[in-house]
Amino acid sequence: MDKAITTALLIIAGVVCMIFVFNSVYPMINRSSQAMVSMAEQVDERMKSRISIVHAADSDNRTSVYLWIKNVGTQRIVTVKESDLFFGQSDNFTRVPYKDDAGTSYPRWDFSLENDTEWETSATLKVTIFYTSDPGTGTYFAKFIIPNGIYDEYYFSM
Repeated sequence: MDKAITTALLIIAGVVCMIFVFNSVYPMINRSSQAMVSMAEQVDERMKSRISIVHAADSDNRTSVYLWIKNVGTQRIVTVKESDLFFGQSDNFTRVPYKDDAGTSYPRWDFSLENDTEWETSATLKVTIFYTSDPGTGTYFAKFIIPNGIYDEYYFSM
């Protein structure tokens, strides 16, 4: 009879230990798998996103500069306003804020889509950089970075 009671108590203790181990390990495994899925989605998005600055020009009155940026990836780019633009002479460039962030200060940039209603694959974005006066002549540098970190750089002369 003692052996039966001892065996029953050991079985109950084993079951309780297994429940304890399951309750402590399962949430960690679940969080780990969610993190892996999230990371895989981010990597997939980055692999499918590509842009290319195809042309740059200044306006007639030289207070605006235009950049044409093509979506050459396989993914639609949704949050263009959250992109970063670095622009200036090749040895003296700065981050140019988007018009909503810049308020009334200059320089600032805005955009419009040339051949689509959303920045889908093969659509071209026209970025306009506004200045209060002529930014000068020389070699200029432009770098456009979309929110997931994909970017393109472009050098041109004005």
